[in-house]
Amino acid sequence: MMAVNDCIAQGAMPVAYVDEVAAGDSEWFQDVKRAQDLAQGFYEACKMSGMALVAGESPALKYLVRAQEPVKSAPSLSGCVTGIIAPLSNLIDGSKLATGDRIIGITSSGLHANGVSLVIKRAMDLPDKFLAKLPGGNTLGDEALIPTRCYVGLVETLLNHGVDIHALLPGTGSGVAKVAFDHRPHTYRIHSWPEVPPLFRFMWELGVSDKDCITTFNWGVGYYVFVPVNEADRVLAIAKTAGYEALEVGCVEDGERKTVFGPINDMVLEPPGE
Repeated sequence: MMAVNDCIAQGAMPVAYVDEVAAGDSEWFQDVKRAQDLAQGFYEACKMSGMALVAGESPALKYLVRAQEPVKSAPSLSGCVTGIIAPLSNLIDGSKLATGDRIIGITSSGLHANGVSLVIKRAMDLPDKFLAKLPGGNTLGDEALIPTRCYVGLVETLLNHGVDIHALLPGTGSGVAKVAFDHRPHTYRIHSWPEVPPLFRFMWELGVSDKDCITTFNWGVGYYVFVPVNEADRVLAIAKTAGYEALEVGCVEDGERKTVFGPINDMVLEPPGE
C-alpha cells in the first residue's frame, strides 16, 4: 500500500503489482498459516487499490537478510506498482505549486510502516512489550498492525471532479518535514492538525521527543493535497463524500524552504534530507 500511495501522487491509477518477499532462510516460507495470511494481505491490498497481482519472487537470501535478536527470522518486503495516467492531463508533477496554496491533510489510519524500527525498539524495553495496553483498550501490537490506509479512492475522485490539484504528497519518510518537498523557496506553515493516533501519543509518553515524533511518524496525516485557495473547500467536501477525513492544515508562503509546525510551538523543521 505504501508503493500504491507513492504511485498515485503523480495522478497515476495503479493497475498491476509485482511483489518480492525475501527471507534469510527457506524455513520462513514453510509456515502455512503465515504464508496464507501474507497472500491474503496481498490480495486485499490489490483488491482495494484496483490492481492485479501479476507476479512475484520469494528468495531465501541467507547472507543478505539477517534478523536481530529477539527475532530469529524475518522477511524483507518490497514490490513495484505500475500505474496509468489517463488522460495525460491528469499528470501531477508539482510544478504548479505556488505561494498561497492551501495544504489539505488527509488522516492516516496509524503507523503506515514509517517508524516501525523506533516502535519495535521502544516496545522491547516495555515489561509487556507489544502486549502493553494503550488508552482505548488496544494493545501496542494491535495499533502497530493497523493496515496502511489506501488513498486511491480519494485521488481518483478528485481527478474525476476536475479539481485543480497542484501537488500530491504521501506522508511517509521524514513525516511532517516532508511537506517541504519542493526545492523552490517556500515556507510551509502548518496551523492546524487532526487528532493524533493512540500509538503516536504512546510513543511520545515513552519519551520520544516532539521533533522525532513529527519527523519519524506521519503523526496522523497520511496524505497531503496542495490546491489553490479557491479549491480548498471543494477538496474537503469531496474527500468527505469519498469516505476520507480531511482538514485544511496549512498554507504555502514565500520564504526560506522549511516547514513551520504551529501546533508544537512553531517548531521549525528542515527540509527532508537536509
